[in-house]
Amino acid sequence: MLIIDIAGREYPVELYDNPAAQALEAALPQTVSMSRWGGEYYGRLAVALPVRGEQRDDYAVGEVALWPPGNAFCIFFGPTPASTGAGPKMASPGVPLGKITGDASSLDSLGAAVKATLKRKD
Repeated sequence: MLIIDIAGREYPVELYDNPAAQALEAALPQTVSMSRWGGEYYGRLAVALPVRGEQRDDYAVGEVALWPPGNAFCIFFGPTPASTGAGPKMASPGVPLGKITGDASSLDSLGAAVKATLKRKD
């Protein structure tokens, strides 16, 4: 399990069973400077993750993913500029990594840029 800590708020993430999620877990902890793109925060990871298996551009609120062109960790909490409906959509297909197990709605109240610490749950 992964914990995303942003401004003292912790968001637990159940990681999916794929090579990218396993590589992310092995590379923890990491601090990521993240920018906002509509209902998404994204930021470049310090370690490149493998891009194999399932890729998609439509996500559910609370999902986290890897955007391969920027080696970016993405957190989805609402529609993005690429969305055609109410759900989050990446600019181009990415690798799903996991899903926040609690409520992700408080992410919407944060600013244009945040610093996220990604760590293993103790």
